[in-house]
Amino acid sequence: MFNDIGPLELVTLIVLAVLVFGPDKLPKVIQDVTRTIRKIREFSESAKHDIREELGPEFKDFEFEDLNPKAFIRKQLDNEDLGLKEIRNGFDLKKEMAEVTDAVHSRDSDSSSSSSGAAGSSGGRIDMAKKPETPDRDDRPPFDADAT
Repeated sequence: MFNDIGPLELVTLIVLAVLVFGPDKLPKVIQDVTRTIRKIREFSESAKHDIREELGPEFKDFEFEDLNPKAFIRKQLDNEDLGLKEIRNGFDLKKEMAEVTDAVHSRDSDSSSSSSGAAGSSGGRIDMAKKPETPDRDDRPPFDADAT
């Protein structure tokens, strides 16, 4: 219920409870709180039991935790009938990433060798005073259907 409370937060809550209720009333308050929590749990279990009885025998394996979308999806993905575990186990992310990395590095080395050859022919310097060539009016840039 309180899985995300750290030790410092717990000590702070205890100190605040002692300051607010006092050391003499604190045991009585703790008993009242635990009794209330117990009654709420009993009420929810009774309501679950009543709902299961009303649904009938065809819903005997119904779990209320399945109403949580995350739990429902996790249960469906772990289902053996779909064969998703085999697909998940057959997919090696490290191997795929290594292949992509190799492909990128080989492409970078190819482009750097071709660009170094072009830069080497001009002495490795770029002439900033030279105006870039303007394309002719008839030359159109390539059409990219995905860009529009």
